[in-house]
Amino acid sequence: MLLKKLNLITLLLLFSICSFTQTNTNQSDSINKTINYREDKDLNDVLSKKKRLKQNDTTITSLKKRSYYLTFLPAAGYTLQTGFAGLLSANIGYYNDKGKDAKISTITTSLTYSQYNQIILPLYADIWSKGEKYNIISDNRYISYPSDIFGLGGTTDPNQDHTIDFNQIKLHETILKRFYKNLYAGVGYYYDYFWKIKVIDPQTRLVNVFIQKQIGTTATASGPVFKLLYDSRANQINPEKGVFLNVVLRQNLQELGSDDEWASLLIDIRKYINFPRNSKNTLAFWSYNWLTLAGDLNYLMLPSTGWDDQYNTGRGYVQSRFRGRQMKYFETEYRYRITRNGLIGGVVFFNVENFSGNPRPYDTFLPGYGAGVRIKLNKKSNANLCLDYGIGKGSSGFYVNLGEVF
Repeated sequence: MLLKKLNLITLLLLFSICSFTQTNTNQSDSINKTINYREDKDLNDVLSKKKRLKQNDTTITSLKKRSYYLTFLPAAGYTLQTGFAGLLSANIGYYNDKGKDAKISTITTSLTYSQYNQIILPLYADIWSKGEKYNIISDNRYISYPSDIFGLGGTTDPNQDHTIDFNQIKLHETILKRFYKNLYAGVGYYYDYFWKIKVIDPQTRLVNVFIQKQIGTTATASGPVFKLLYDSRANQINPEKGVFLNVVLRQNLQELGSDDEWASLLIDIRKYINFPRNSKNTLAFWSYNWLTLAGDLNYLMLPSTGWDDQYNTGRGYVQSRFRGRQMKYFETEYRYRITRNGLIGGVVFFNVENFSGNPRPYDTFLPGYGAGVRIKLNKKSNANLCLDYGIGKGSSGFYVNLGEVF
C-alpha cells in the first residue's frame, strides 16, 4: 500500500511540475537576478532536452516590455489535512516601475477540491505602487471545510478527534507606506465569518451536542489592524539570505459586527543565512508567535497548528492538531544542494510548538522533525517543488509545497 501511495504521489508531482514551471517563468527575473543560468539546471532543461539559450543579460529590462503576464494551470498535491487534492490556478503579474530593482505586483486565484470534499477558493493580491512607496495586500478566501478538531492545549489525545464542517469567508485588507528602505507600516481591516458550523461525528451524538454548544453555529470577527513590515529578502519564493519581519495587531469590535471584542498580536520573524558563507546552501530560522491579548473568541478563531496564512506551520502534525489562546512556534531548516547544478536539493528541518489552553495553561513543547527533497522548477526564480516527510509526537505524514515552506 505504501509503495502504491508513493507512486501516486510521484505522478501527481510530475503533473504539478510541468504546470508550475510555466507560472514562474513570467515573473522570474525580478525575483532573483544573481543566479548563473549557464551553470544551473531546472526541470524544464531536463524535460525539454533542448539546448539552453545564452543568457547574456540577466536583468529584467526585456521582461518589462510586456504590460502584464497571465498564466493558467492545473496542478495537484497532497497534505495530511486534505488528502490528495486537485486545483486550477490563475496568476497575473505586472510592474508599476521600470527600475532594475522594481518589485512585481501579483494577483493570484485558484480553486481546490480535495479528497475529503473540501473546497478552497482564495484570491490574493500583492500590489506595489510606482516607486514602491505603497504596498497593498489583499488576502481573501472562501472555504468549505470538513475537518477534525482535537480540543484545547498541548495535551489532547490524538485519538479523541471530532469531525466538524463549516464554511468561512476571509477578507483581510491592508495598505502599507514605506518609511525607510525595506521598512513599511500601515493599517487595514480584517473580517472573518464562519457559518453552517456543524459537528458531524455519527458515533458520538451526545458529545456532538456538547461541542456544538461550545463552538456555536456561526462566528464573526471584524475590526482594524495595524501592521509593520520589514523585508530585505531578494527572493521571496526561495530566500537565500535576508530578514523578514511581519507584526500585525488586530482589534475586533462589536461596533463593526464582531460577536465579541478581542485583540490578537502576530509576530512573524524569519532569518536566512548562507552556510557555508559563500555557498548556495541556506540555514533558515522561523519564529511565529500568534497571541491572544484580550477578550474571548470563537474556538475556530483561536491560534492553531497549520492555520497560518499559508497553512505551513507544524510539519509532522495534521492541521488543527493543537489549539489554544497562545501559540509559540519555532522552526529551523537547512537547505542544501545534492547536485552541483542545483536541479536536486535536500532539506532537514526541526520545529517545536507550544500552546496554552483555556482555562489553564499547558507547558508542553511539541516537537516535529523530518527531511525532504527539492526539485528545481525554474532556475531564474529559484522556485522548487518541495516533498517533505514530517514526524511529530504520535503523528507523521507527507507534505507537498510549490515554493519553500518559509
